[in-house]
Parts: sequence; structure tokens; C-alpha cells
Amino acid sequence: MSTYEAAGVDIEAGELAVTLMKDKVARARRPEVVDDASGFAGLFDVSALLRYQRPLLASSTDGVGTKVMIAQQYGKHDTIGIDLVGMVLDDLVVVGAEPLFMTDYIACGKVVPELVAEIVGGVAEGCRLAGAALVGGETAEHPGAMGPNEYDLAGAGTGVVEASALLGPERVVEGDVVLGMASSGVHSNGYSLVRHVLREAALSLDTVLPELGRPLGEELLEPTRIYSLDCLELARVVDVHAYAHITGGGIENNLSRSLPAGLDAVLNRSSWTPPPIFGLLASYGQIAQRDMDRTFNLGIGMAAVVSADSADEAIRVLRGRGVDTWVLGEIVPGTGQAHYR
Repeated sequence: MSTYEAAGVDIEAGELAVTLMKDKVARARRPEVVDDASGFAGLFDVSALLRYQRPLLASSTDGVGTKVMIAQQYGKHDTIGIDLVGMVLDDLVVVGAEPLFMTDYIACGKVVPELVAEIVGGVAEGCRLAGAALVGGETAEHPGAMGPNEYDLAGAGTGVVEASALLGPERVVEGDVVLGMASSGVHSNGYSLVRHVLREAALSLDTVLPELGRPLGEELLEPTRIYSLDCLELARVVDVHAYAHITGGGIENNLSRSLPAGLDAVLNRSSWTPPPIFGLLASYGQIAQRDMDRTFNLGIGMAAVVSADSADEAIRVLRGRGVDTWVLGEIVPGTGQAHYR
């Protein structure tokens, strides 16, 4: 006789996972969240938006790529959810939007309740760090399509910004200053290249390299820094014109997306020193500088374009919030590209 369990799906394990994650999810909550007793939908009271004159909803969706494979190989799953939030909600803040809520989706070969609860706990912690609510999610068991120890996750987020406060290329002017905000490491992009380097160099995740002072697995699983609240506070107190979330494509490509057609961002490579992990990847993998530039964040997770007379205050504000920040470059006439001088 055929049953769902015989096909590889454990309904009771899924129910236990939901029970285990409830307390963790409860920590990622906002006053506008309304409980849905059925659990089918996440509810958010949008009457809170009445304070806006013309509210614009912003949405984003993303995953964490093959960084999940490092987490699975190393056996550490409690921070990969933070990476997911960073990839999703920090895209919203680029336009000046306040993240409101997020949902997640986890697909796995076999539901292990404790493992799922660890992953979702990371998502909840990330939402807390971003000031958003985790209003729902889904865990799907895919036996046969994925191995019993494999999983992937994705998420979607929604935010709001006043139309008159929308940030972007149209606000950027000649003479503006580009600020770099330090990343916490590799973040969640370029891990296909990272894994290629590990294979080719026969490096174990348990290897402790002198330059790092901790196992390589710990370094590569350092969670993505979440900038949402820092960027919102900065835009509240100084004249911010644009942000650029430095993800896949690197600094130049992502910053170019926040520039108008007639202006360039000229960057000073000597203004910062990338964290050691990037030099190690380049050395062990014999990766050319151009490929490093277009793959990794190289130590800058977010860039801000501010008016020249706001730059010093912006640096003071961000450093006061624990985000190392410096002058990365300037805005000059050009063709809408970011590049090094």
C-alpha cells in the first residue's frame, strides 16, 4: 500500500518543525502584524500607512545561492537565514523604503524539525535586525528531487517609502560623494567561485588559515551584514541621494545602477583594504583582479551617494552605529558608470 510517508514525506515532522520555530518567529514582529488563526496567510494592518501622503510599496525577492551548500557541508545552519534577509530587505532600503514584512520558503529533501527551526530562527533574527516582521513562510519536503540533507531557501519582502522621499539616480548630482560601508565578509554572492577555489586548492572548511584565525567554514558562513536600519537612519538625518546594495556583480556594476546617464562615480581603490578572505580566495584560486571585482563585494556591502556637505556627518552617524564607513569616491561628469580612477 502506498502512503505519503512511504513516498518520503513526513507530515508529523513538518508539524513539529512549525511548533519548534514559533518562539523564534515571535521575536520578528511589528505592531501592525495581525494574527491569522488558520495560519494560511500573513496579515499586516496597512492603516499604518495612512500617515503617508503618497505611500509607494516596494517589493523584493531573492535567495542565498550556493552559500547553502557551504552551510550544509559545514553543518552550521543558524545564520543562513540572516543571509536571506540581507539579500531581500537591503534591496528595499536602496530606494529609501522601510522594510515592513517578509515571508520565506524552504525546500528540503527531508524535513528535520530541529534543522528547519534553526534556519527559520536565522530568518527571524535577520528580520529583527532589519526592523521587519516575519509574517509567514512555507517548508516543502521534496524527496527524490533533493537529497535528505539538502535544502534551499528563498524569501520575499515588502516595504514602503513616501513618494517624495524616493531615492535613486534622479537625485544624484555632480560633486556628490560616494561612501563605502564595510561588509561583514563575502556576504551571499560569488559562492560558486568560492566552492570552485576550495575544490581546486583542496581546502577543507575546517582549515584554520593564519590570516583568518578561525576555520575557513566559520569565515565563509559569517552572515551578511544587514544595513536597513542604518540606511534609514542615515537618510533621516543627512542628505542621501542614492544607495547601492553591493551584491552579485560587485561594486562597479551595482553602483552604476544608481547613477544617472550623464554622471560617473570615480572610485579610489586605495581608500580601503579588503578583508583577508578576499586576498586568500584570489591567491588560492589565481583569480584575476577583474574577476574579483565583478564577483565579490571586496569588503563593501553598501554604498551611499550623499551631498558633499553631508559626507562628514554621514560618516559620523554610520560609524556611531557600528558601521565602518569612509569616502570611496566622487560623482563627476560621465556616461553613467562607476569605475576606479
